[in-house]
Amino acid sequence: MSLDSFKCRKQLTVNGKTYTYYSLPDAEKNGLAGVSKLPYSMKVLLENLLRHEDGRSVTKADIEAVSAWLDNKGKAEKEIGFRPARVLMQDFTGVPAVVDLAAMRDGMEALGGDPNKINPLVPVDLVIDHSVIVDEFGSAKAFDRNVELEYERNMERYNFLKWGQGAFANFRVVPPGTGICHQVNTEYLAQTVWTRRDTDGSMLAYPDTVVGTDSHTTMVNGLAVLGWGVGGIEAEAAMLGQPQSMLLPEVIGFELTGKVNEGVTATDLVLTVTQMLRKKGVVSKFVEFFGPGLDTLSLADRATIANMGPEYGATCGFFPCDAETVKYLTMTGREKDRIALVDAYCKAQGLFREKGAPAPVFTDTLSLDLTTVLPSMAGPKRPEGRVALTDVAAGFATALAGEYKKAGDEGRKAPVEGKNFSISHGDVVIAAITSCTNTSNPSVLIAAGLLARNALAKGLTTKPWVKTSLAPGSQVVAEYLEKAGLQKDLDGLGFNLVGFGCTTCIGNSGPLPAEISKAINDNGMIAAAVLSGNRNFEGRVSPDVQANYLASPPLVVAYALAGSVTKDLSKEPLGEGSDGKPVYLRDIWPTTHDIQDYIAKYVTRELFETKYADVFKGDKRWQGVKTTTGLTYAWNSGSTYVQNPPYFKGITKTPVPVTDVKGARILALFGDKITTDHISPAGSIKAASPAGGYLLERQVRPADFNQYGTRRGNHEVMMRGTFANIRIKNFAVKDDAGATPEGGYAIHYPSREKMFIYDAAMRYEQENVPLVVFAGVEYGNGSSRDWAAKGTALLGVKAVIAQSFERIHRSNLVGMGIVPFVFEEGTSWQTLGLKGDELVDIPGLTSIKPRQKVVAKVTRADGSSFDLPLICRIDTLDEIEYFKNGGILHYVLRQLAA
Repeated sequence: MSLDSFKCRKQLTVNGKTYTYYSLPDAEKNGLAGVSKLPYSMKVLLENLLRHEDGRSVTKADIEAVSAWLDNKGKAEKEIGFRPARVLMQDFTGVPAVVDLAAMRDGMEALGGDPNKINPLVPVDLVIDHSVIVDEFGSAKAFDRNVELEYERNMERYNFLKWGQGAFANFRVVPPGTGICHQVNTEYLAQTVWTRRDTDGSMLAYPDTVVGTDSHTTMVNGLAVLGWGVGGIEAEAAMLGQPQSMLLPEVIGFELTGKVNEGVTATDLVLTVTQMLRKKGVVSKFVEFFGPGLDTLSLADRATIANMGPEYGATCGFFPCDAETVKYLTMTGREKDRIALVDAYCKAQGLFREKGAPAPVFTDTLSLDLTTVLPSMAGPKRPEGRVALTDVAAGFATALAGEYKKAGDEGRKAPVEGKNFSISHGDVVIAAITSCTNTSNPSVLIAAGLLARNALAKGLTTKPWVKTSLAPGSQVVAEYLEKAGLQKDLDGLGFNLVGFGCTTCIGNSGPLPAEISKAINDNGMIAAAVLSGNRNFEGRVSPDVQANYLASPPLVVAYALAGSVTKDLSKEPLGEGSDGKPVYLRDIWPTTHDIQDYIAKYVTRELFETKYADVFKGDKRWQGVKTTTGLTYAWNSGSTYVQNPPYFKGITKTPVPVTDVKGARILALFGDKITTDHISPAGSIKAASPAGGYLLERQVRPADFNQYGTRRGNHEVMMRGTFANIRIKNFAVKDDAGATPEGGYAIHYPSREKMFIYDAAMRYEQENVPLVVFAGVEYGNGSSRDWAAKGTALLGVKAVIAQSFERIHRSNLVGMGIVPFVFEEGTSWQTLGLKGDELVDIPGLTSIKPRQKVVAKVTRADGSSFDLPLICRIDTLDEIEYFKNGGILHYVLRQLAA
């Protein structure tokens, strides 16, 4: 129970049930001036602090700092401890988190403590949604075959997760084939207002908040649930009751006015918002949406915008609770008492947005008139690279000549063996309705179905070189498409159901037909993918495809018909109809009226209640998964999927003292915007790679390699995969022509041998040489991938020195005991003339403080040296403790053992 310094604990009765809550209006009356003017997202943080005030992790001064935010607008760098109501996981990131919990139980035994203390203290839901791969497509048997292969490949992981489900309290697993974690979260798990028994036995009501091991956890911000992605490392700490250390954020208000025009989709809107916010610069900031335009957006549209938070770089993209929130909770089958509580609680707390209410105070604002949004796509490499539909073809031509160095090669055709067609640059070889961003939104899914229906009626067909797929975000989507008769139309164009989960967007697009892959690679073709996802980084979607475009589901279908991004779909025909006449996109685009009619008729409360009635039970396959029981896990040394990680080997009750970095070698010099995909790929494992070699040594056939994402429970695979992305460039490496080759290579010094980064790191480890990495701006953007930090730590990297960091990755590096440093403004490794053969000394780590300035010494190969001023990006006192302990998990384990 809170110390309640502001005397705001009171009671609320709703539908005959009484709840205790911490009243924000009462706190304002009792000394917290101006609370009612705060952004809604800041009010949620304030309530969290009031409820957890204990004089230690949350003090009265921390709470007063939120009131003072109105004066400093988040620029005071005030640290607080935030405790989310719950934790959400997907299986790629969830398996290693559960592996770590199992390893912590072993570590607890080694320290003489009680392994039962290692248990989630807050509710944890893990949704198995990232393991299905699009092997089979374009047929009625695609779904069953892909699920069958999923179980064959992942049985070791599923055995382990089922053990965890039985071994840990407060831990639920949503089985495979249910849906994408963010959509299951938005449609079912999230409650907007959470409840639990307090220590005095009363029922406590408070805002639903969540951290998730997927960066797109922000999707639930559309449902007025404050939440964001964290690394698995931070999530494990949250599970174990540790506060999430954070700085009170700046909050950027995004005003929406007007209403989108006919023919403009939620995807077009979100790509516009993403581009605007990325340009504005909102990394590590909250974004909160306000203005009269909110009244025109459905909850699904809001969730689509919120989902893209990581793409615009914000911690969250928050929509306050209002009448639309309550309407959505009702439609999706939430309990009636909960819906009544959400309405009453949010109104009592000043958390309910009423039409015409004055806007809160923000750090800064920007505005978008929704009538100006145009049909758009984003590509060929970045989610923020929005281009109007009218400019896609011209944009690809520019990229072909510049980015891909294929000037003058535009019309060249590559024959496809055994087929009566050839492929050209820009041909669409993957058209995928995939990912949580859009497959949660009925308006664009039904639009895709209606467009398919209209296309078939005109006699159009999908081009034969296109791999088509439909992977909805939940079983609800499949049901309403089926009931509306639209799945039959999508099937007619090859968009058969391939599975429920995150497929193409995460790199689970599966192999292209062999003859297509061969034609691309033998002829150096720049093939394209069009997907309704949120990530289009190079090397992510498919190793065969370099140009990737994000688009709305109906545009995905349209490009499957057109077959190429070199066509201007605003002017050129998609193809020829059965009557011999050209058919244009405008001829088959469905009207908003028709789309809304279908939504009203087929997307119903009854549908949600039915599909989520037995959500944790799973199908017969899941029910048949056999597993062990016991407090600690019986590790199988022969498993290539799940291994006991070495983090707690030889752990002592007190931490080993920190030492300065002396004589470190540079493992790599990286450029700008190195994503967590570059650092720790999620896609296919090459046989001719360190990870592939490890699997081959263990008699795993290349066909059974699966991918990095599914093998995250095995540190041996993952450390070999670190910096192994086929598109990463280490500028310390040069070929005979002086150019930097793609792929995870390094130069070992002083031998000057070229080898894989993993092999170089292991040789340096044998020589007791510490390592550092240099990088450019936005190092670690993209997914909240804890293995990007874990793998870096296991390779022996002590510090990463960059121009700037993405929020989650910076935190994860600290969580693994690695110090992130940034250069002073205007400095980079390029301006310093670094070549990669230098030695680096970093003093002052034994007494490091948050954001401290440190002067490193760099010694060149000729013996000359210079001082390099750096700023330590260990940002908080809690993070200093994590660093001193060798990582956050070590810190938590020692705390619990003591």
